[in-house]
Amino acid sequence: MNKKEKTVKGENSKGNISAPVQQKQRKETLIALNKKAYHDYAVLDKYETGIVLHGTEVKSLREHKASLVDSYARIKNAEIWLLNANIAVYKHGTFTNHKPTSSRKLLMKRSEIRKIGNKLKDKSLTLIPLKLYFSGPFVKVELGLAKGKKHYDKRESIKRADIQRQLKRVKV
Repeated sequence: MNKKEKTVKGENSKGNISAPVQQKQRKETLIALNKKAYHDYAVLDKYETGIVLHGTEVKSLREHKASLVDSYARIKNAEIWLLNANIAVYKHGTFTNHKPTSSRKLLMKRSEIRKIGNKLKDKSLTLIPLKLYFSGPFVKVELGLAKGKKHYDKRESIKRADIQRQLKRVKV
């Protein structure tokens, strides 16, 4: 094989076909779900981010003591921050306990943050957390790029859900 020739994807330099690289599947454990977000907003895009936490916050999350209702995310100085997310105080903690509704930094690539920032500026969109979960040993936040629903949109989605429920009853 000539050095100038490009190797085919999945083929090494000797011409042998190599096995595809497999990523480990991490076990996902749901901590908190923001059901109100799906009612109040139309979610257009979803993003997975990491979150910066302190010791007692992680211990409290392991006990599933968190709420995402009325929380949102903002971009400040090319960083994404999660605001108003309530992580309850760890009951066995001491003076090192955290503040329940403090701002928490979200971890995302700078290029992704820039893209999201451009979308937020162009349209009347907002960033809202949809769910908080463990992915293996890491805590992840699923952010949604969403647009607020009008009152008549909410009624329409309630009608649609009722129709689906009635169809399921008829089938069973």
